[in-house]
Amino acid sequence: MDFSFDEDQLAIRELAYQIFTDRATDEFLLNFSRTDATYDTELWSTLAEQGLLGISAPESVGGSGLGFTELCLILEEQGRRVAPVPLHATLVLGGLPIQQFGTAAQQQEWLAPLVAGQAKFTAAVAELGMNAALATEVTVSKSDDGWVLNGEKAVVPDAMAADFVLVPALDAAGRHSVFVVSTAAPGVSRKPEQIGLLGERAAHLSLTDVSLGEFALLGSVGQGEEIIDWLEQHANVAHCALQVGVAEEAMKRTAAYLGERQQFGVPLGTFQALAMRMADSYIDVEAMRSTYWLALWRLSEGLDARAEVRAAKWWACDAAHRVVCTSQHLHGGIGADVEYPIHRFFLWAKQIGYSLGNASTQLDKLGKLLAEDDSLGFRALEV
Repeated sequence: MDFSFDEDQLAIRELAYQIFTDRATDEFLLNFSRTDATYDTELWSTLAEQGLLGISAPESVGGSGLGFTELCLILEEQGRRVAPVPLHATLVLGGLPIQQFGTAAQQQEWLAPLVAGQAKFTAAVAELGMNAALATEVTVSKSDDGWVLNGEKAVVPDAMAADFVLVPALDAAGRHSVFVVSTAAPGVSRKPEQIGLLGERAAHLSLTDVSLGEFALLGSVGQGEEIIDWLEQHANVAHCALQVGVAEEAMKRTAAYLGERQQFGVPLGTFQALAMRMADSYIDVEAMRSTYWLALWRLSEGLDARAEVRAAKWWACDAAHRVVCTSQHLHGGIGADVEYPIHRFFLWAKQIGYSLGNASTQLDKLGKLLAEDDSLGFRALEV
């Protein structure tokens, strides 16, 4: 297992760092937060122009043909700047399944505009982290020339900006299949949901007699559970990438603040209690990074990563909560100011921590995995 990055990966990370740092400054984000805009369209265009939207897309559709690791490096840099663009929804929830399970024609149809920044995607999979009683269902029936979808999906991430949504649907035989649905199709409606901590970025999706052609089916009939399981693992690891960026930057900003702010004529950072809390934050960030890298490596190598993904996401939820709470606390009164930069990191960390299942959800699913297969507990012997 080699966690060192090659020259191309380092160059991609540096480019992403430069783009996000130049654009998503604290001053810009403050002014942006005072507008009604949800996403930074100029930053989105820049990411497309520099080829970062297509970093993992096949070269046949205009992408770079690189891997999941390179995509996660970009997400880490987005997290450091808490930049308001729907990268996770479009590139991970939408783009990755189409790359993995789509035909060459489907990839050309949907990934080419994604790479060019002309189309945004998401997936209606929020129920994976919700209470079963809150989950909604979409049903599908066969028509003469394709499919007809009916039903609802709640809390679809970034759906108000999406041009296409990947929708799992249940047929009369009890099989799940995944369909790519245009949000402009007749019978499709979206309603903003005020559930997210970051504003109206999610939507309630309603489908009423939505007619789709055969082309809209991703993969094969009944392959839905496989696709969604594959997607959930990659989406959770991508969340970990974002969370590492968010938490590490919050920690660094707090350390800098404690080195500058003085009390009784000495820097706050010299106080033992505060220094110990910062040390705990450092340990938490490094634990998040190491578990995330292990899960990322196993997924990238095509290895079974179910337990590692759950463990990494648990750390991304639980440890990040401690890090950003410490950051706010050690900033004193200004840490609670909603317009002060550190508050954005708190909101992002909490939003990520609740997406696709919080710490308790991940722990519960990890426990079930270990109960079903006790060999997973000895995975370290393989490395």
